Amino acid sequence: MLTTTLSFANLHNHGELFANMLRARRELFIVHNKWDLPEALGMEYDQYDTPASRWVVVHDDNGRVMAGNRLTPTTAKCGIYSYMIRDAQRGLLDTIPANLLTDEAPVGDHIWESSRLFVAHDVPSSIRRRVHAQLIAQLGETVRSLNATHCLTLLAATWPRWADRVGVKMRAMGPVMEIDAIDNQVVEMDFSLTKH
Repeated sequence: MLTTTLSFANLHNHGELFANMLRARRELFIVHNKWDLPEALGMEYDQYDTPASRWVVVHDDNGRVMAGNRLTPTTAKCGIYSYMIRDAQRGLLDTIPANLLTDEAPVGDHIWESSRLFVAHDVPSSIRRRVHAQLIAQLGETVRSLNATHCLTLLAATWPRWADRVGVKMRAMGPVMEIDAIDNQVVEMDFSLTKH
């Protein structure tokens, strides 16, 4: 099992991995979960897949994607958009409630947003935990390499059950809310002291 952090600066070094990650996102989010998201050429994407972002990918030697995640700086700006959680709070997204945070969405160099976090639905249950832990470990490494310490993410509200297993301090940043029949919550992940 390999982990790679992709950026627009290094995509050319990793063959089809970026496209495979977007294909895996489509397979899970559009085909399996039936979410209404943009797609083209068999890939899912949105307005946050820009050169400002990074993508953490867990994959095998053949480029088969098992898990992934997108990191976007909370300081990002692209037209009217910034980052997903903040834009939802500002009422720019009709699929995520605006009351998802208790306080105003933070903007700072030390905070990035983690979004589109997934483990592919066809990853065997015998290795799912290990794949998820590998994804979170690489996420922390990448965050620290970007001179950041924290990530905001919108997760299934079951996060307290597995947070300790992956060794990351987490805290709720807003209420539990139902989105697409799943209880979700914005969580802050603290990578300032975490070393994997």
